[in-house]
Amino acid sequence: MAELGRSQEDYLEAILILKMRKGEVHCADIADFMKFSRPSVSYAIKELRKKEFVQMNRDASLELSEKGRVLAEKIYERHEFFKKVLIEAGVQQDIAEKEGCFMEHVLCDDSFQKLKKHWNEKSRK
Repeated sequence: MAELGRSQEDYLEAILILKMRKGEVHCADIADFMKFSRPSVSYAIKELRKKEFVQMNRDASLELSEKGRVLAEKIYERHEFFKKVLIEAGVQQDIAEKEGCFMEHVLCDDSFQKLKKHWNEKSRK
């Protein structure tokens, strides 16, 4: 997942989450969701469009490209996994949310898959 930096990955994840919640996503929605300025969001989306992770429709709504969707889903899966593990370990939900967001970016895919497999096997016992 080294093709993008943490910030750009967070934008992809935000688009995915907003798309699931609202069905349609605009830059203003992302700005509100991430608590960033609209110019910052516009710049980030422009960069993601250049890299072909995001597409803009005629009505200015945003769509993840296929590679953007695949990456966003991976990021989101990691975030939810780490948040769940932290909450199950007794961490407060708001802290687990923030730290899960940080943790989703630091492991390579192989390490994450092994950790997830190990956790799931231990959870079944």
